[in-house]
Amino acid sequence: MPHNPDRSLERVSSFASDRRAFVLGAAAGALALPALARGSLLAAQERKTKHVVLVAFAGGVRTRETFGAPSNVPTLEALAKEGVLYKRVKSSNLGHFGAALSIFTGISEARGIRENARGGDPTLFEYVRKDAGLRASDVWISTSGGAQQTNYSYGLHPDYGARYGANTVDGDGLFNAEFKSILEAWGRPRALPAKEAELLGRMRGAIGGGSAGSGEDSARVEKYILDELTSGTADIRGANAADAKAIRVARNLLVLFKPKLVSIVLQQADAAHGSYNGYLEIIRRNDEALGELWRAVRADQELRDSTAFVILPEFGRDADLNSRRGLDHGDGSNDLEYVTATCWGPDFARNRIVEEDVQAIDVCPTVCELLGASATKARGKRLPKLFA
Repeated sequence: MPHNPDRSLERVSSFASDRRAFVLGAAAGALALPALARGSLLAAQERKTKHVVLVAFAGGVRTRETFGAPSNVPTLEALAKEGVLYKRVKSSNLGHFGAALSIFTGISEARGIRENARGGDPTLFEYVRKDAGLRASDVWISTSGGAQQTNYSYGLHPDYGARYGANTVDGDGLFNAEFKSILEAWGRPRALPAKEAELLGRMRGAIGGGSAGSGEDSARVEKYILDELTSGTADIRGANAADAKAIRVARNLLVLFKPKLVSIVLQQADAAHGSYNGYLEIIRRNDEALGELWRAVRADQELRDSTAFVILPEFGRDADLNSRRGLDHGDGSNDLEYVTATCWGPDFARNRIVEEDVQAIDVCPTVCELLGASATKARGKRLPKLFA
């Protein structure tokens, strides 16, 4: 199809209008918050950080292949030199699902690797939406691991739950429980080519949790996803394809709509079980994709001086290769149980290395504090020595 410059201008104008519409009403919502939440919100308003990108560099990634071999991760290395590097972060569970969930709840979650159910604890998404008064359209999680990872968007605690959940985008579709009925009522915006219709069908069929907000918000999000799918994201290939899609979708959501919190959950490094070299290639490619995200943030006038990054694996991997010349995760070694966390942002210290032990569950209350919420049920604490 030939390029139509008029249509491109219309899309740019539409995205700008959509972004403005997404942020209306936030101030009015803050007036209804409890006193404690208002105090947290006021403290956050004094900081420069207005947007947070939280990346679970998951799938099991050892420090040996990241900061132990800096040439593999030039993006992480550059972020650390301009921010804070925590060298010993204790993971909370040796299974992917429970360990990653712990990052979002601030509680060590005992979950089996194949469990596929929501936990009973609120997530940081729920805290920032309820306590800081953020709209649904301001809170997103972009995943690469399919239906199981939709469980990270909210828990089942009676004081929180689905009404405060994050919108969840997977590399192959939009996972959105309330969104399904909205789309069915809204219908198809136009006659779609066969490929685009197939992609829309996959998107509608991949249902998880969260709500994009009003019907108009949801319509704009669907239009965005369709445009994104047909402009190249769906065609990404390579060893880290699903991870790369999750990063790219998050990048474009952040740049176009300026949400307050975007989380990304990666997974494909778990290829390490069968191939060390494949695992290493995925780490390198994911670091490169994160570099594109970081460059997009720094190139954006609104985001560059107001966005913080927090990046950590959910756990590491075994100290020694298995019989397939891969790496499992179950030996209880320091390589497995301790990872690094990289923090970069306008309020953080620069080129600071923290040697003392911290915990992965400390990330949840830290992110909440940055955005003006209090993770009252989390058992972690704010990361030490973070701020300048």
